[in-house]
Amino acid sequence: MYFALVTAVFSFFLSATLASAVPQGFVTTNGQEFELDGEPFAFVGSNSFWLPLLTTDTDVDTTFQQIVEGGIKVVRTWGFNAINGSELAGALESNLTYYQVWNSSEWILNDGPQGLERLDNVVETAGKFGIKLIVTFTNNWVGYGGSDLYLAWIGGENCYFLNIIPTLNEYAYLERYVQTIVERYKNSPNIFAWELMNEARCASDTYPSGPNCVPGTETITTWYKEQSDFVRSLDPFHMITTGGEGQFYWKDDTALASDFNFNGQAGEDFDRELFLENIDFGVYHMYPESWYPQALIPGSGFDTGELGPAMAAKQANKPIVLEEFGVKKANKSVIYPGWVQRAEDTKHAIMPWQFGALGLTEDGGNRIIKYTDELLNGASPNDGFAIYKSNTAVWDIFTSAAQVQDSRSG
Repeated sequence: MYFALVTAVFSFFLSATLASAVPQGFVTTNGQEFELDGEPFAFVGSNSFWLPLLTTDTDVDTTFQQIVEGGIKVVRTWGFNAINGSELAGALESNLTYYQVWNSSEWILNDGPQGLERLDNVVETAGKFGIKLIVTFTNNWVGYGGSDLYLAWIGGENCYFLNIIPTLNEYAYLERYVQTIVERYKNSPNIFAWELMNEARCASDTYPSGPNCVPGTETITTWYKEQSDFVRSLDPFHMITTGGEGQFYWKDDTALASDFNFNGQAGEDFDRELFLENIDFGVYHMYPESWYPQALIPGSGFDTGELGPAMAAKQANKPIVLEEFGVKKANKSVIYPGWVQRAEDTKHAIMPWQFGALGLTEDGGNRIIKYTDELLNGASPNDGFAIYKSNTAVWDIFTSAAQVQDSRSG
């Protein structure tokens, strides 16, 4: 009993000491709330993967100015863009931002003016406008050289996605890049949090799920633990999150046995992930047009499942962020208010996919970036989800929500 009491007291003072040591301007957690310098920090955020792909300081400034006008406090962006060596000539010609070049079973860093200096500018400019950034280390999907590119070069034949991730860690392919990014910005208060991977699943665009990443194996949870522990060893103060979609492994719920988001097929186990020591808050994504089309039928009463993550966060006593969500075909001005209200009622942050900027001027406002991503008539890339200020009905939903969140902040 005496030993347990001493241990509890020691742990309390250790936690208090670490909390007091957090540098000014760094966002932290306190139970289910975020805090900034000891005051509540509630927010509406957004996603802008393309911010570091802009080529001029003017357009970066223009984008952040519009972000501020929307009441947005946190922006999520990609901290990755890798290419094959065969793509280099084209990248140089098109002025594409890139951070890594793969030519063999190794990669070369580009930290120059067409590389990490552009990410430097985004991080610095975010601070100038009072915006915090969630920076994602890599991608589950093939876009912009995510984990598939690592596997293509070092995985060999017949490899399965995530079965080989421990090998990546062992040989420091991914961790070397993560360390480069973390050490570059770990002293910056402009970083809200580090994110391990965008939408990790057992399968990717290119690689199928293997026998070591099936429901119940906890392969992704284990990977989250290893990676979050590694990042914490590099950076004691910035928050860390997964980047996952908020999928569950509810093995005893027969009603959801065929539901990809709850039967463990995706590989995530949201309940367990939130209890990992170095995962500071939970995130989830929601795209019902592809997941739950019946949810968009008026009067259906269908629950899209957003309460699952909220309940899990409550059990873990950690904050929760609806980090990505959107519809393309349905009327955004009809669908979004309900989702926003649900997030406000459960007091968690919201970050729609994705922010739309207008009035961009590089290359005359028309520029093909990569894939189908392009600037068109001065507008930032639009995949059907983008929210521009010119769409007043939708824009006002989030500016109003931002005012509510701001009233809850210190």
